[in-house]
Amino acid sequence: MVVIIMGSMSDWNVMKECTKVLKQFDISFEVYVSSAHRTPLRTKEIVLDAEQRGADIFIGAAGMAAHLAGGIAAITCKPVIAVPLAGGLLDGLDSLLSSVQMPKEIPVATMAVGKAGAINAGYLSVQILALQPKYANLALKLAQERESKAKQLEQDTQTIQTELQSQ
Repeated sequence: MVVIIMGSMSDWNVMKECTKVLKQFDISFEVYVSSAHRTPLRTKEIVLDAEQRGADIFIGAAGMAAHLAGGIAAITCKPVIAVPLAGGLLDGLDSLLSSVQMPKEIPVATMAVGKAGAINAGYLSVQILALQPKYANLALKLAQERESKAKQLEQDTQTIQTELQSQ
């Protein structure tokens, strides 16, 4: 199971992209809104409860100071993925730097800012889970999807070349 924790409701528009990837691969997930700063005890309770119920991976999505993923990583030894979100004066650069600059021994895998990062957090979750025997089918599903997308690029190239020849 993957647990997604967002710093505020305004993050949902971006993070639902992550849930689409998880659904595509039939990975169970839960989504919560909890702030590293406004509700730190709630965040801790969510993480500890989810761990007891079998959570495999945590995703923390936040903007500006973006301490959520780091706060989650301080609570759990499970993999934590950060999705920095745009907002504030630096339009996501601040949250990217906050997420990626973790102290040694408390790692957080940090994705790109915004929707691309949310999507990649989903895919990284698939890759991490695929390492576990109970999720062995995920590696094959991921490889099939990549092959399908590669074929689509070949078809796209053919479409463009045909269009250019007809001009």
